[in-house]
Amino acid sequence: MTNETHTTPVDAGAVAPVAPAASQEARTRERGGERGRGGPRKGGPRRGGDTRAPRAKPEFDSKTLTIRRVARVVSGGRRFAFSVALVAGNKKGMVGVGLGKAGDTALAIDKALRHAKKHMIKVNTTKGMSIPHESFAKYSSARVAIRPVKDRGLVAGSAARTVLELAGVTNVAAKIISPSKNQLNIARATIDALKGLSLVKPSRSKAKA
Repeated sequence: MTNETHTTPVDAGAVAPVAPAASQEARTRERGGERGRGGPRKGGPRRGGDTRAPRAKPEFDSKTLTIRRVARVVSGGRRFAFSVALVAGNKKGMVGVGLGKAGDTALAIDKALRHAKKHMIKVNTTKGMSIPHESFAKYSSARVAIRPVKDRGLVAGSAARTVLELAGVTNVAAKIISPSKNQLNIARATIDALKGLSLVKPSRSKAKA
């Protein structure tokens, strides 16, 4: 008995049927959405969550008076640095003037702030954050006079206003008597005037003596 195998001839030009390709939207849904085109991650929480602590408010406020570029002459030429003068205070009666010098501006400001904190003074103020009596001081070529005024706020200019603002003093009038324009000297003269305040108003006899 003979076993015969019959084979069906296949046309070489025939192609097997292919399943229709999925649409672009279906593939996008399968991948979970395209990044940057409204996918599920847009607007969601950051990976790992936001663990940054809130920034603490500094104890003292500060304001820069002057920033100067200074130079010193060495054997190889001139070396440049930055000199910064600033005023720091808590607006509650504490104020100080600092001076710092460094090769970088940010570092010079940090040095000036540390210097101002070291030389803080406590201002003798009244309950309304005014001053009890008139005061006058002189520092180098700068002369400053401060006197209390009722319901006038703060009447001052130049560096004297900066010092009084950061000290929290109000209802005072400050006058720069000298023609000096040096901001640092005016600020230091204002500090000396605030140092001379006492809670007891000096009598006229002692003032004349």
